[in-house]
Amino acid sequence: MKQTKNILTAELFVMVALSLLTVVLYETDTLAAGTLTGDNNLQFLVTTTMELLTIGFIPLSLYLFRIGFVRRSLTTATDKPRRLLLWGTLRMMMLCLPMLLNTLFYYLFGFSVAFGYMAIVLFLCLFMIYPSMKRCKYEVQP
Repeated sequence: MKQTKNILTAELFVMVALSLLTVVLYETDTLAAGTLTGDNNLQFLVTTTMELLTIGFIPLSLYLFRIGFVRRSLTTATDKPRRLLLWGTLRMMMLCLPMLLNTLFYYLFGFSVAFGYMAIVLFLCLFMIYPSMKRCKYEVQP
């Protein structure tokens, strides 16, 4: 179980570090911000898609371990750490990938605040699913 916890924690920190690296690269002008600012249709499409993904993934990821078949998969399996790693990684990526994309789009579309706010909200949601040892043990209890 400890190895599963360590892998999930590493996934979380790597994704947050990638988001921070994106911020650092754009804020230090290593990468040019605003390269997609001229295409309003593309910005509308990407904004709408990311809003729907963000609005859909937040409640789904927070509620994922309470869904019946996921709960049964975690509590009745003989290989609980592997199942927890599978479902925990899915849960983590449901928040981390949109956070990383929103951070990237924030800069690509010339500091579009919608993407910035969505990235911040997704980052704050990561605190609710932080994979502590106590949480990992709780999630696999029948």
